[in-house]
Order: sequence, then C-alpha cells, then structure tokens
Amino acid sequence: MIISVASGKGGTGKTTIATNLAVSLGADVQLLDCDVEEPNAHLFIRPDIRQVETVTTPVPEVDMQKCTLCGKCAQICQYKAIVVLGSTVLPFVELCHSCGGCMWACPEKAIRETGRELGVIERGNKNGLEFVQGKSRVGEAMSPPLIRKVREYTRPGGLTIIDAPPGTSCPVITSMRGAHFVVLVTEPTPFGLHDLKLAVGAVRILKIPCGLVINRADMGDDRVKAYAEVEGLPILMEIPFDRRIAAAYSRGEMLVDVLPEWKERFIDLYRQIEARAAIAAEM
Repeated sequence: MIISVASGKGGTGKTTIATNLAVSLGADVQLLDCDVEEPNAHLFIRPDIRQVETVTTPVPEVDMQKCTLCGKCAQICQYKAIVVLGSTVLPFVELCHSCGGCMWACPEKAIRETGRELGVIERGNKNGLEFVQGKSRVGEAMSPPLIRKVREYTRPGGLTIIDAPPGTSCPVITSMRGAHFVVLVTEPTPFGLHDLKLAVGAVRILKIPCGLVINRADMGDDRVKAYAEVEGLPILMEIPFDRRIAAAYSRGEMLVDVLPEWKERFIDLYRQIEARAAIAAEM
C-alpha cells in the first residue's frame, strides 16, 4: 500500500506525521521523501546513506552544421524552450519538459538529446526502514521529473509512505498520484483551513480516499472540524499544542521516542488508514 502524507501549506507537521508513522510501524517499511526542493525527513530518521545517484533529464542540443533554420522545432514546442533567432537556434533547457518533440519534428535530424542534471537521489536505511530521498539541484525550476524518479523506487507489494511537498501544485500531484490513501495534515487556523480546502479539491480530482490529521489541535478554532464534518472527511488523529512535542522537533528527535505512548497512536492511525483504503478499493 502507498500512503501519501500531504498538506495544503507548509509548517503543518507533515514530515512529523510521515516519519513517526514510518518508524512506529517498524521494519519492512519504506519512506520516500518527495519534498525534493527542501527534504528534511532525514534530519529525524538519520539514515545510513549507502547510495547516491545523479538524475538527469534529456534536453535538446542542436547541430548547426545540419540545421536549415526551418523553425519546425520551435513550432512544436509549447513551452518555448527552443527558438530560432536570426541565424541560430537557442534551446532554453530550463524550460524544456523533455518530450522529444523538437527532435521528432526536425526534418534534418539536426537535434540530439543530451542530459541536464536535475539533482540526486540518496538511498539508505535505519533499523530496517528503507529510506529514499530526492534533492533538487540548486536553482532547478522543475521538481516533478525528480519526484517521479524517487517514486520509481517504490517496492511493489510493500508499505510505502511518501512525504509529499506542501501545497497543491504539480510536485504535490506527482507525489500523490497512484497512492492508495492520502493523509492531509492541517492546523485549526484560517490559513490552515483555506489551504486544506485546496488540498482536498486536488485529492478529489485524483479520486484518492483521504483523511485528516489536525496538528496543534487545541489552538485556533473549530472551523476545520466543522468543514470536515460537512465534507465527510474523517479526522484520523489530533495532536495537541504541546511544548514537549515542539522541543523534540526542534532537536530533530522523533515524537515516538520522546513520548513513547504516541507509538500506539500512530499504529492506530495506520489501522484506520488501512481499513478506509480497503473500503475505498471495494467501492
């Protein structure tokens, strides 16, 4: 089963839920940190990294000795990643989506593909927990291709927990697509409610069952709970606004290590997810 832990905004405690859930379930669990622009699950898991892989994406390179400046490559590119200017052709590789259309359209076969670095994938483990994370190259504008590479390491038939990026844009959709259940982490504030609504809309477009975890649940107001009731969203767990939890987080410590009674609560969270995912699969 694949569980994606997401949130409409940053700072809600998404990584706290993903890491503590993974650790609570013990061995034979896989944790993928798909927040490739700012991965931080490793700060809590502290895995032994054993493999680092550089990830590239194909981009066009033009042989001006063969090019006739016909402009067909520029015509087919919807992202304006290649243009004809005067007597030359300029690829803007940062805009390229690696579709290969320009190479296919070129009648002179003057375009070939070369690799552009997106970032790296790091793999390791900690006490039987398999850990995989992506790290974008500094200045890289497109993260979905790297996220897809991270997700290629998903083990079929096992339990995979994905720490998704915050928000509701393309990287989040890439991290959630194909999951069996999405845990949406939110907080009881006006900002939390606003972005939760956007996240719920994205999950429903993908037709994935979801449930809520409310962090810092005893602050703010009850509008998140009222929204959940109206929309039929199950509240799977509530975490209080507790100084001990905040202090543990600031030190990079796991909640289930500092407050062991929370381990059973995260195991119960998984049981609820498993049950609801099974019901959704039968519908």
